[in-house]
Amino acid sequence: MRILFVASELFPHVKVGGLGDVMAALPRALRALGADVRLLLPAYPALLAAVGTQGEVAHLPDLMGGGPARILRAEAPGLPLYLLDQPAFFDRPGGPYGHPEDLARRFAALAWAAAHLGRAGDAEGWRPQILHGHDWPTGLMPAYVAYGEGPRPATVMTIHNIAFQGRFPASMLGELRLPRHAFTPEGVEFHGDIGFLKAGLNLADRLSTVSPTYAREIQVAGGHGLEGLLAHRNGSLRGILNGVDHEVWNPAKDPHLVCHYDLKHPARRAPNRPDFQRRMGLQEGAAAPLFAAVSRLDPLKGLDLVLENVDHLVARGAQLAVLGTGDFHAEGAFRQAARRHPGRVAVFIGYDEALAHRAFAAADVLLVPSRQEPCGLTQLYAQVYGALPLVRRTGGLADTVVGVSPDTLADGTATGFQFEAANGWALGEAINGALDLHADPPAWRQVQRRAMAADFSWEAPARAYLDLYATIPSRGS
Repeated sequence: MRILFVASELFPHVKVGGLGDVMAALPRALRALGADVRLLLPAYPALLAAVGTQGEVAHLPDLMGGGPARILRAEAPGLPLYLLDQPAFFDRPGGPYGHPEDLARRFAALAWAAAHLGRAGDAEGWRPQILHGHDWPTGLMPAYVAYGEGPRPATVMTIHNIAFQGRFPASMLGELRLPRHAFTPEGVEFHGDIGFLKAGLNLADRLSTVSPTYAREIQVAGGHGLEGLLAHRNGSLRGILNGVDHEVWNPAKDPHLVCHYDLKHPARRAPNRPDFQRRMGLQEGAAAPLFAAVSRLDPLKGLDLVLENVDHLVARGAQLAVLGTGDFHAEGAFRQAARRHPGRVAVFIGYDEALAHRAFAAADVLLVPSRQEPCGLTQLYAQVYGALPLVRRTGGLADTVVGVSPDTLADGTATGFQFEAANGWALGEAINGALDLHADPPAWRQVQRRAMAADFSWEAPARAYLDLYATIPSRGS
């Protein structure tokens, strides 16, 4: 089976969120199961510098008004790549989603290049049977396949976060090489705009998202206006959980940790705690329970609920470390909390990959109080590293964390803590539950061992995607 993944991020070269982590791991997991998977990305300078190129496989003149473009072959470890080399769009600072003045044309170019490879193949004769797009930047790919001429590969769209949809003025229809008859509710039109994600969800052969619970939620509520479409396409939609790349997230060999450990040697985790506390400016010591949050400071992530509980945490004798960036007011509020509680509350504004690894290896509890969470990866990393996740019961958080209760403690299935209502009081009650369990070391160690033993490898998700591909009627080779 020949599959072309199409995406805008790839860890560690270009990463804004979890999409980059998934693109680094899922294609390799599929290749390990025998699928011929390759990945098309923009030729960002960081990617070109890291992987080099192996020659041109296609030339596309004046693509979307951004000048001539080339598709180059490249290779990341264990993963063949195609890079869309169009300097006017991609050879500049600002990250993948900067420069809003040409955001639509830039990602339309990526989608068009994907459709071209799907129809014509590359210069070496490789042509994918399936085009698999990820999130709104690739949403026009199924449209270009549906409205174009020539061979039509199968198309799959995966929603990593439905809150980001890519909506642009209808006046751009011609610029984006879309025919006038595409601008209908059955095509690319969405409330008078061109909807990139809406187009992909309308026109792709199969749809997926990143957890079973999220797949249900976005059909009823939380679909940001696309609930009806997704409910209509229910038979084509699958919820498939993400996994953990154990080559990157593994406390037994993580280069960012001062001491390696694993399920068989959990006591070796202890030295990572004072190291992290020193780096964050927290008081060192083993007695105070250490809570951490590693997150974008975005309203959907619910970090305002953590702000409501800062004084409560400190009053209960706990410490809090927050790593993140985003909302200006949230950043300021966390800085103010750190000034109010020196040595007990610390904040790092920004994203530091190494510091995030150290946080998972040091914390007792990872806070993930999201209002909406498609899958979530930090709660998976936390469990692998022995930090118990405290999550709101939504999306993938509900699917991957078994909350502590008398029953789950009795049968040994608990892996963390859950709460339901999206308010500060409910989070505070869950914090109390975590602190109560922390005061019972044997019970805590039982839950920690269960969390660390959970299987979040990519093999099961990869097999689920192969099953999804197999449901698409064959269109020949």
